[in-house]
Amino acid sequence: MLGSAVQQPLLYHHLGQPPVHVMRQKFDAFFRQGFVKSVGVLVGGTAFAQALMVLVLPLLTRLYTPEDFSVLAVYASILGIISVAACLRLEIAIPLPQRDEDAANLLALALCSSAGVAGLSAVIIWLFPVQIVQLVAQPKLLPYLWLLPLGIWLSSSYAALQLWTTRKKKFPVIAKTRMTQAIGGASTQVGLGWVGIAPLGLVLGQMISSSAGIIGLARHALKHDRVVLHSVAWSEMRRIFFEYGRFPKYSMLESLANSASAHLPILIIAAMVAGPEAGFLMLAIKVMASPMSLIGAAVSQVYLSRAPEELQAGTLSKFTANTLGGLAKIGVGPLIFAGILAPVVFPIIFGTQWQRAGELVCWMTPWFGMQFLASPVSMTLHVTKNQRTALILQILGLVLRVGTVAIFGYLARNFIIESYAISGFVFYVIYLCVVIKIAKVKNKELLRALIPAIAFIVSWTSLAILIRIVL
Repeated sequence: MLGSAVQQPLLYHHLGQPPVHVMRQKFDAFFRQGFVKSVGVLVGGTAFAQALMVLVLPLLTRLYTPEDFSVLAVYASILGIISVAACLRLEIAIPLPQRDEDAANLLALALCSSAGVAGLSAVIIWLFPVQIVQLVAQPKLLPYLWLLPLGIWLSSSYAALQLWTTRKKKFPVIAKTRMTQAIGGASTQVGLGWVGIAPLGLVLGQMISSSAGIIGLARHALKHDRVVLHSVAWSEMRRIFFEYGRFPKYSMLESLANSASAHLPILIIAAMVAGPEAGFLMLAIKVMASPMSLIGAAVSQVYLSRAPEELQAGTLSKFTANTLGGLAKIGVGPLIFAGILAPVVFPIIFGTQWQRAGELVCWMTPWFGMQFLASPVSMTLHVTKNQRTALILQILGLVLRVGTVAIFGYLARNFIIESYAISGFVFYVIYLCVVIKIAKVKNKELLRALIPAIAFIVSWTSLAILIRIVL
């Protein structure tokens, strides 16, 4: 795993970092501080969680129908859009203050906001349940709408408590909750599916997988940080809210645009296309996103840790080009490999009724390949203080992806999911071009970094074609 303490030096060297003996000295210092051990535990817990969720999918696709996965897709999309802004993005400010007392009041504000948004959601669902399920064309969701406010409250509160725990550098505690989420979510989905309680098993398991461990985080905070938490007061919360008001004003809008651009098209697809199309899309995204997001997150950490120094040294362009070359070697080939084989292997792995999901993976491969390249280096926008550009790009992505899906929904409904995949590819091409321009990457630098990856990509593609022919 790329995020491990053993392989990270190889990745640093591969991305054009200082000589090995210099890096060894830095890593020795990190080990003495316990940094690498803590991060290794955290990334390990995340890897375990994502691996378990992927490994259990072949069983879930035999316990639940594509229509059940469509209900899950709608629930997860609504939850994703609302929960990301439920804390007004004040939770991401928790690690920033120098004083723990200020951070504690930020935590209190985030938790209060989470409860308020969840309560408002509950009122709306109580007043308009039929209208909501009619809007998304998922009548099977009606009995489980009450899980939405609960899921919003739990998942957003977990995010706030997790960032408080991150501030206290208690990474093993977070890793434990990640494993609890994976085990709890997977066992719930498998167990309820085994006894035929569908689609409740999928929905309840999704809620658990995004919020389990919240009690453990809260108990740990109350046990070890009780004195600091006693500093929470309404007057201090009010002062802190205005001091960190830029997060509700700007970060919340950016996160909403980012989340909506990914989730709103799924809701539109579910509403416009009758049957299990949203379920097929849900499975395709789960299979493709989990391993790539883990690798991408690890590379993002590497990039962000070095980018400010590279910017000061005037070598950010070369560093960005080398990072893109490293990403191309690591992930583009395997993604193409998966995309070519998906229509053949999906019916074998997940069952014959899921072949459509394998076909969608083919369409989504360019999208995920470009996202895999663009996401880690998107940190350039923040390092170079181009947050406004980042916001504009996210709004552009929202308009482009939602608009494309809506247009195809009315004019060419049979290709609505394919249009979603194509719009995702176009958006990340634009995003990557902007990042390259802001990082001032020269064409020669980029070509020099990407050319060595061609052999890897050709090898993966050739192997996939050969296996496809044999199968």
